[in-house]
Amino acid sequence: MALLEAEQVVVHFGGVVALSYASVEVHPGEVAGLIGPNGAGKTTLFNVITGLLPPTRGTVKLDGIDITKTGVARRSQMGIARTFQKLEAFNSLSAFDNVRVAVEMNQRFKWKDRQAGDVAHEMLGRVGLNDVADVTVGTLPTGIARRVELARALACRPRVLLLDEPSSGLNEEETTAVGKMLLGLVRDKDNDLAVLLVEHDMSFVMGVCSRIHVLDFGKIIAVGTPDEVQANQDVRVAYLGSG
Repeated sequence: MALLEAEQVVVHFGGVVALSYASVEVHPGEVAGLIGPNGAGKTTLFNVITGLLPPTRGTVKLDGIDITKTGVARRSQMGIARTFQKLEAFNSLSAFDNVRVAVEMNQRFKWKDRQAGDVAHEMLGRVGLNDVADVTVGTLPTGIARRVELARALACRPRVLLLDEPSSGLNEEETTAVGKMLLGLVRDKDNDLAVLLVEHDMSFVMGVCSRIHVLDFGKIIAVGTPDEVQANQDVRVAYLGSG
């Protein structure tokens, strides 16, 4: 059974159709991809899943429960966390404090028996950043700051983790490390985690995702394994403009 399901989602912005009956699902233990050309509707679908944007039609379910009308904060408490395409770190705080804020906000629901500082260090360790724990995030390179944001999302102890361009600003070595980390997280049976990522780096997507959804002009035009998606004629047309 899918942990996250967005079913037949429609979003209208005035007369513009941003999403047209788009459906995606993600299972526990899976890294799934959501790809498509610029303006296809990927971030819009993320905003619907997280509650930032109400759909015109359609439903969002978490573990079989309809959360379409559930608020953003409650969805976070239920286990949905995300990062953003535009870096949203607290630039005036240290990497450690960025993560500790998330732990403290979730202690009542997720970390009752743990000290916030201990959890923050653990999350930074998961993304390989304990050595910059005391560094102000605003002074860090973009790639490292993006990993701080990822650690902060993990501090929410999510069941579903939505990542918007997680490799943006990372070099090849860092991108490979993040891919390995994501696969390690979903393969850990104690996490029971599902990951859905939006990404333009196709080598990254094909290397970490077991299943990929392809959006074009708001519609899902293909779903399948990396090999199936790469061989799909509709996907070739969407990306290359020809067969």
